[in-house]
Amino acid sequence: MENITPFEATHPGSLIKDEIAYRGISQKEFAHSIAMQPTMLNELIKGKRTVTAEIALALEKALQISAEYWMRFQAGYDLDCARINKKNITKIEHIEQWKVISEYINVAYLKKNNLINNTLSKSILTIKSIFKISNIDDLITQYAGFKQQFALYRKSEKLQIEEKNLFTWQMLAKYKASHKNINKYDATKINELLKKLNEIIFENNQLLNKVENNLNQYGIKFLVLEKLDKTPVDGVAFWSGDNPAIVVTLRKKNIDYFAFTILHELAHVILHLSTQNTILDIDKMDEKSIIEQEADVFAQKTLINPEIWDRIKHNLTSDTEIQNLANLHKIHPAILLGRKCWESQNYKIFTQIDKSIN
Repeated sequence: MENITPFEATHPGSLIKDEIAYRGISQKEFAHSIAMQPTMLNELIKGKRTVTAEIALALEKALQISAEYWMRFQAGYDLDCARINKKNITKIEHIEQWKVISEYINVAYLKKNNLINNTLSKSILTIKSIFKISNIDDLITQYAGFKQQFALYRKSEKLQIEEKNLFTWQMLAKYKASHKNINKYDATKINELLKKLNEIIFENNQLLNKVENNLNQYGIKFLVLEKLDKTPVDGVAFWSGDNPAIVVTLRKKNIDYFAFTILHELAHVILHLSTQNTILDIDKMDEKSIIEQEADVFAQKTLINPEIWDRIKHNLTSDTEIQNLANLHKIHPAILLGRKCWESQNYKIFTQIDKSIN
């Protein structure tokens, strides 16, 4: 049975005080009866002295309460004091650990996701589980490794990124993905997956659920995880156990942007991902790397066949034309419109086409 640590330890002196008061004996009289100086008895009653074997025998004779009881009482008091002291030391250690944790992790985001609560000890254990660390020093080392990886990205000087938030988001993405159990990944069925995915995007009916089920069916873990402030991240691709994983933020809730992001991350899985690396996609880089350019091209070609695009791109002059061509080629109209806006670099083209995710 687990020992419960009391809020305060009870010294046997408190029982001595209650007993002699109940029996109507003064402390001076009782001290005389057990051959003890009144000052010493007073110190014992106040918990400043220990009940020794000799005192226990004297108490047994005077109060008819066994010496063994007094010795057990004293031993229990000593143990409780030790437990309280250890508990206080542990509490201080937890407070110090939490102070460090808060410097490297956005704990408010984890609370919002109902992963941690106001109990420090349990929250620290959860942090260790999410970040796969055994102690706080490991967290600092892990964060330093993330900063080194993050430094490889060429970021816009105008773009504000909170590295602590991005670190928290990425590690939570990996933690949540690790708890998903899906089919075995089969790279030979990628074309089949892509065909089905395009059909799902065109239909745009329960899109997020169907995309997740489709990717899971072919062995790719998929999650949508809300982004944090100052983290303009669209998605991340990494290996999770025996499966590749894709986690996106839905930072922009347009179907064309979502579809492009999914295909971009799939390109990383197919073309670039190894079991060792993590590919994080942050918006508005000054200059895209070769792998980012390759992922963009893959997404464009998969969403709209290049031959079809070359034939129809000059005919997208109205909502009606866009809708008709979209239905003809089974491409969602918002994707045709999005491509038209991107190529013209004009994102304010007036249109009534619905871009919402259904």
